[in-house]
Parts: sequence; structure tokens; C-alpha cells
Amino acid sequence: MAMTKKNPSTVVLLTHTNITLYALCFWIQVGTLPYLTKKLDVNPVTFGYLQTTFAVVQLLGGPIFGRFGDLFGNRIALAIAFTSAFLSYFLLGVANTVFVIFLSRLPSVFMHAMQGAQMVITDITESKSRSDALGKLGLSYGVGMVLGPVIGGWCTTYASEQVAAFVAALGSLLSIGLVLTFVPQTTKTVHMSEEKEDDSDKKKSSNKLIDIDLFLSLVWKNPVARYLLFIKTVSGLPIGVLHSMFSMVALNHFKLSAAVNGYVLSYIGVVSMITQGLLIGRLTKYGFNDWTLINGSVACLCLSYGALALFVNDLISFCIALLPMVVAGAVFSTVVQAMLTRTVNANDTGSIIGISMSVHSLIRSVSPTIGGYIFQYYGFESFGILGVLCNGLLLVYIAIYDKPKTK
Repeated sequence: MAMTKKNPSTVVLLTHTNITLYALCFWIQVGTLPYLTKKLDVNPVTFGYLQTTFAVVQLLGGPIFGRFGDLFGNRIALAIAFTSAFLSYFLLGVANTVFVIFLSRLPSVFMHAMQGAQMVITDITESKSRSDALGKLGLSYGVGMVLGPVIGGWCTTYASEQVAAFVAALGSLLSIGLVLTFVPQTTKTVHMSEEKEDDSDKKKSSNKLIDIDLFLSLVWKNPVARYLLFIKTVSGLPIGVLHSMFSMVALNHFKLSAAVNGYVLSYIGVVSMITQGLLIGRLTKYGFNDWTLINGSVACLCLSYGALALFVNDLISFCIALLPMVVAGAVFSTVVQAMLTRTVNANDTGSIIGISMSVHSLIRSVSPTIGGYIFQYYGFESFGILGVLCNGLLLVYIAIYDKPKTK
């Protein structure tokens, strides 16, 4: 089934534009949320529960969202994603109690714009260049990640946290219009059929929106996907814990203002942007295969967390330790995601991306509670110790366990 009417290059450009806008809006509210909750006397543990609520509802919606895109097209799926974002940010803007803040997390069940963008790029990109293409999508996300915290910090400093949330809501409304105008109903292209789709695959394809057997078969009968999802879970846990508590660390450990916290988040965005947009493509061009990039990333993460635990005592050393951590994490996540899309047939790429994103949401659902607890009772250094343990054990596992053969 070929993509109709819309020029693929136009769709790619629109997708990158929308992801920049999505990231900008998302990071506006990420940077301002802890300051809004502080006004309501929310402690780190309750803040962790709030982050867990967000992750759990996204966990529930991820696989359904991906399957919806496979069955009904990515235009409708993306429109739903940005509508969910608008509702979430709008509720946050009108929140004056802790209950309403928790309520604002519920629409995010289908707030999967990045997942939808990956589904579009996967559909219209050849397998051999997919890691680079998905990496460039991260470049666009990084632009929004750089601008969002700064804009959010300004809004909070010169207006209020509620104004920042309303700005994010307006940006999501703009994205809905762009999606409905420029994205075709289907983005499946002819070359997708060359990768994994033969007659037997077509017979196995499901038309159900919620098909447990299909979701299980994409993982349990797929040793490469199962292996990749496992290492993604283990390596992703410590970074999920640190990410979920990042703003609380900035506020309570480093005593940063909203504006300075925004600058630090923007610094992370710049590093991630350069890595995904420029570095991954060059690494694959120069002959580094996927498994080599994964092994190297895990080793680099292990060393970075060690530095976080042993040497970080101020904001400057923190930013230095974050540099290799962000680079390795960006390479790892992009390569794993690209490899996963090559393990299924063309009709199920959205579903496997949804499952992968659900693993990410699962990590985020448990990591805020873990992060809130260890930060409150064991201090900042515990984040680095957790990272060393997870990635160190993963290095041992990778070394002794034979990797499944990729096709």
C-alpha cells in the first residue's frame, strides 16, 4: 500500500517540524512542573508518584496507539497524540490542587507523538538508512528540548507556571492543524514490502486493534526483539530514575532557579541533538555495526555513572559527567529502536514501536518511585551507583550470552 498524494519529503519535513514543536511544549511543562508542585507543598516522594502516574497511563496506551497507526493510518494517530497533549497541558494550566495535577496526567494515555513520528519515518525510510533517519528525528526533538526549558523558565519567572502550561497547550493545537493538513492517511511505502513481508506474513497479519496474541508473538516468537527489549529495560532503568528526578535534583540538591534549570536541560538537549542528528549517521557510515554500537554505549554508560557517583560535587562536574552519558544513551536508544523495526513485517512496525515505547513507559512508571525513595534516603550519589550496577551487570550478560542472529 503506497503513500498517496503527499510528497514523502514534505511529510518528512512536517514530521520533523512537529516533533520540534512537540518537544518544545513537552519540555516547557517538564521544567515548570516541579515548581508548580512545590507551590502546593508536594514532597519528592509524591512527585515521584505523579511521574509514575504519567508513565503508567502511557504504558497502557503505547501498544494500542502503535496498532491503531498500523490499522487506520498515522495521520489520525498523530492527531490523537497532539489532542491528548493539548488536554494534558490545559488541565495542568488550570490546576490549583494536587488532585487536578494528577488528573492532568490521564489524557497522556495517547500522548505518543514521538512514537507516531517514528512510525512515519519507519514507513518511508529504507531499512539500511533507518538508524540515521531515526537519529535525525532525534535532532529535531533536541531542538525543541533546547528551546522548551528556556521558554518554560521565562514563562515561570516572568508570568507563572500556569502560563507556561497554556503556552504548551497552544503549541499542541498548532500541531494538530499541521498533521491534518500535511500528513497522508497512510504512510506505508512500496519499499516496505521488500523487507519482511511475504505471503506467509500477510496471512499472519491481524486486523484487530487489541490483539494480545499478536503482541505476544512479536516478542516471544522473535528472539532478536526479545533480546533487544531486555537490554533496553536493564540499561534504561537508571537513566529513567535520574530523568524522573532531574528537576527535583536541580531544585533540592543543586538549588537551581527555574531559569538555570532550563539552561541545564537545554545543554542536555544540545548534546542529544548533535549525537542523534550527526554522530549516529557518521558512525554507521564508517562501518560500525549495530551490535558494536550497543556494546560501546553500555560500556560508556557504566563509566559515566561511575563518574556521577564518585566525582560530581557541583553543577559543572555534573554537566561534565552528563556529556558521555547523554551521548551513549542517545546512540543506544536509536540503534535499538531501528533494529526492532527490522524484526517484523511492514504491517506490524507500528506495533513493535508501540511495544518498545511501552518498555520505556514501564521504566518510567517504576523509576520515579525508586528515584524519589533513593534520593530522599540515600542522596544524589545513589543515582550513579544504580547506573553502575545495571550497566555493569548488562556488560557481563552481553559478554557471556550469545546474541541472536539478525536478518
